[in-house]
Amino acid sequence: MTINASRPAARSSVRDRLVRIAELTTTPLLPSDYLDLVAPLRSGAPLRGRIVTIHPETRDAVTLVIKPGRDWKGHLPGQYVRVGVDVDGVRQWRTYSLTSLAGAPDGNISVTVKAIPDGIVSNYLVRRATTGTVIQIDQAAGDFTLGSELPQKTLFITAGSGITPVMGMLRNHAHQLRDTVVVHSAPTAEDVIFAGELRTLARRGIITLIERHTDTDGMLSMDDLGELVTDLDERETWACGPAGLLDALERTWAERGIAERLHTERFRLAPLVTGDGGTVTFTKSGTVLQSDGTQTLLDAGESAGVLMPSGCRMGVCFGCVAPLRQGVVRDVRSGDITTAAEGDGVLIQTCISAAAGSCDIDL
Repeated sequence: MTINASRPAARSSVRDRLVRIAELTTTPLLPSDYLDLVAPLRSGAPLRGRIVTIHPETRDAVTLVIKPGRDWKGHLPGQYVRVGVDVDGVRQWRTYSLTSLAGAPDGNISVTVKAIPDGIVSNYLVRRATTGTVIQIDQAAGDFTLGSELPQKTLFITAGSGITPVMGMLRNHAHQLRDTVVVHSAPTAEDVIFAGELRTLARRGIITLIERHTDTDGMLSMDDLGELVTDLDERETWACGPAGLLDALERTWAERGIAERLHTERFRLAPLVTGDGGTVTFTKSGTVLQSDGTQTLLDAGESAGVLMPSGCRMGVCFGCVAPLRQGVVRDVRSGDITTAAEGDGVLIQTCISAAAGSCDIDL
C-alpha cells in the first residue's frame, strides 16, 4: 500500500492558515477568547469550574457543587482547591477544602464556604454567586489526608468551618473507619455546618459525635477535651479550626509525647510578631498608605484597591510573591526581618509579610 505522507501535512498547513486568518479577523480577541465563552470547561483551557448547585448549610454557609473542567485530575479526601472569582472587576483567589466524594459518578466536586466578616470572596460566594457562574480553579493540593492506611482509632477535632476537610474524609471513609470520634465546636446548634449529616452518622453508630456549643458551653479547653475523650493517646488525630485551638492542641500533644499523632490544617495565619509599621508604597499603581504593622502587605494592598496577586494566603503556594524594591518588612510567622535596597532584587511573599518600616513594593 502506498501512503501519501503529504496529505496530513497539507491539512495541517491549511488549518494553521485558517487559525491565523481567524486571529486577524477577531483582533484584539483571539479564537480562544470566543471558545472561553462557549466552552470554558474544555480540555486545554485554563482550569475552570461551573457552579451547578448551591445548597444552604447554615445562615452564613453554603455548599457549592461545581462541574470542573475536563483537565481536572481529581482529589484525595481532605485536600483543598484554590478558587478564583472576579469581584467588582478584581480577580480574587481563596482556598477552600473539598467536601465531595472523590471520583463522584457525575464528575462534580464541592466546596463549602462560610462567610466571614469583611471576607470579600466568602461573602461573594455565599451571598452573590448563582448557578451557572464560571469560576477559576486550580488542581487539588494539600496533605491533610488520612493516608493509605486507615487508623484503628480516629479523632477529629474541629471548630466552625474547620469541619469542611473532615466532612470530605467522612463522606469518603466513614464506613471504613472502625472507631471514630468527632469533637466539633460552633456557637450554637444551628451554626453547626453539616449538622444533619453528622447527627445521622452518630445515630447510626458510625461516629461518636461530641458537639460543643460555645455560646452556652464556653470554649473547648484541653482539660475538657481530656474528659470528653479519655483515650486521646490511642487515637490518630486530625484537627482543623482557629489558630488558638490548633496551638493549644499542638502544645498538649507535645507535652503528652504524642505530637506525631496530631495532624493539623490551618486556614488563616495567626501573626506571632508585628512590626512598627510605616509608609508602604506600591510603585506601579502609585498607591501610598500608612500601615501600623498589624496587617499583611497583601491585606493592606487589597484594602487600598491595589491589584494584588495571591494564592493560598498562608505562605505555602508562593502565588503572592512580589519584589521588595527597598525598605524593611517582617515575617508575621517568625518575626524575621527582611531588608532591601534599590537594585537588590529581593522577593517577598506579601501574604506573610508586614511593614516593619517604610517599604516599596513593585506592584
